[in-house]
Parts: sequence; C-alpha cells; structure tokens
Amino acid sequence: MAIAEISVVPLGTKTPSVSQYVARAIKVLERERDIRYEITAMGTIVEGDLDRILALVKKMHEVVFEEGVARVLTTVKIDERRDKAQGMKEKVDSLRKKL
Repeated sequence: MAIAEISVVPLGTKTPSVSQYVARAIKVLERERDIRYEITAMGTIVEGDLDRILALVKKMHEVVFEEGVARVLTTVKIDERRDKAQGMKEKVDSLRKKL
C-alpha cells in the first residue's frame, strides 16, 4: 500500500483564490473506491494501491484544465513501504507515541 500527498494548483487564474479548482479535483477523488483520503490545507493525502493512485493523480490534474486554465502544477510525494503494511493512521499513531 502506498501513501501519497497530492497538490493540484492552477496557474494564471483570474483571482488569487484557487478553491473552486481544487474542489473539482477533490470531486474526482470522491468518486473513487478503495482509496482513503484526507484533505489538508496544503494538499490531499491518499492511501491505496500505487497504480490506482497514479491514475487518480492524472485524473485530478486533467479535470482542472476543464475549468479553463491554461497551466496546472501538480506535485506528488509518494511513501511506499514494502517491509510492512502502514497506512495514514499508523504513521500518525507512530509519531504521536514518540511525542
């Protein structure tokens, strides 16, 4: 299982607010099955099969263009462990134990 942080940012919009564009990307995510996610102020964390996550990133990236912007910057950070199963909750729980 992989965990990824996805941030989709349209460039060259008419206003500094980008929430309407981000909302379109999140709606794509909401339609997916077997992908857990958490929306944060700076990006969205997703958990699931890596191939599905990468396909999802492409869909989220592409849907923003449908809003009429000419440029979209999407960043992705991927964390995938193969020595043990670890999801979003387990990562946070591990950190909290050490605090």
